[in-house]
Amino acid sequence: QVQLVGSGGGLVQAGGSLRLSCAASGSISSINAMSWYRQASGKQRELVATITSGGSTDYADSVKGRFTISRDNAKNTVYLQMNSLKPEDTAVYSCKARRLSAVGYELDYWGQGTQVTVSS
Repeated sequence: QVQLVGSGGGLVQAGGSLRLSCAASGSISSINAMSWYRQASGKQRELVATITSGGSTDYADSVKGRFTISRDNAKNTVYLQMNSLKPEDTAVYSCKARRLSAVGYELDYWGQGTQVTVSS
């Protein structure tokens, strides 16, 4: 099992910055990737950024150059630094951990969402 606790959301003006955190505990050694997703009101959930256990990162086109995903292994925490925020970034942001089970199944664990609101 993996437990995730997300934090760091809030209200910010357009052009501002926020940093989200996702602290992991439990069977973290078997995690092979962690991601941030977001879901705006009335829209489908969207993958925002992913970081693998090897340190590779990937971003949605809509956030490239503005958002940075990183991790602190000592703190078992993944961060999403969000700069140059736009009103369209307003959403509930959630982190997800993916790990392989002992028999090779992919298992996903979700943290609770944190609201990010960007005012114009």
